[in-house]
Amino acid sequence: MIIVQIKDNETVDRALKRFKKKFERTGVLKELRRRTFFQKPSITKRKQKQKAVYKLATYGTDSE
Repeated sequence: MIIVQIKDNETVDRALKRFKKKFERTGVLKELRRRTFFQKPSITKRKQKQKAVYKLATYGTDSE
């Protein structure tokens, strides 16, 4: 459960912004979107490998 204490002289907009930031960090929405449909484990592994190859090619070793 996310708790946001409103400080003295703090606007509701500011408190709402802090709440949204905390909520985003928990990853609840991301997890919900991930669980909306079933994905075969083989496809998940394939995507993870593709992502790793891309990251290595982009940010990995310098070819200079």
